[in-house]
Amino acid sequence: MVTLDLMKSISAAFNSRDVDRIVAFFAEDGVFCLARGPETVGRTLAGKAAIRKALADRFKVIPDMCWENEQYILAPADNRAISVWTVRGKSADGEDLNYQGCDIYTFKGDKIIHKNTFWKQVEHKDRL
Repeated sequence: MVTLDLMKSISAAFNSRDVDRIVAFFAEDGVFCLARGPETVGRTLAGKAAIRKALADRFKVIPDMCWENEQYILAPADNRAISVWTVRGKSADGEDLNYQGCDIYTFKGDKIIHKNTFWKQVEHKDRL
């Protein structure tokens, strides 16, 4: 069952950037949909191996990536939770990350079976 302590532990794992620690929270066949990517849902990572590789690659490019100002909304009866945060960091290509976002989680027991990440896109053009 999803709890506040579980959500705080997952957040701490992501902020540690310890890939094995993060991946341990996912079910073997867990799915992680990233905020960016070629698919309408971002980039879909299926299974621990794919999640591990993508996170390891990400933290090489953005070694100081961190999530701050986290808040949690829990729906334990549905095994779901939402985390709301601000992600910060600087990528190797010079992009400054400073985005508000959220993750929508679905759990089976205490393992993540689906994580869907969303973040605000900062645009410097006047459009909706």
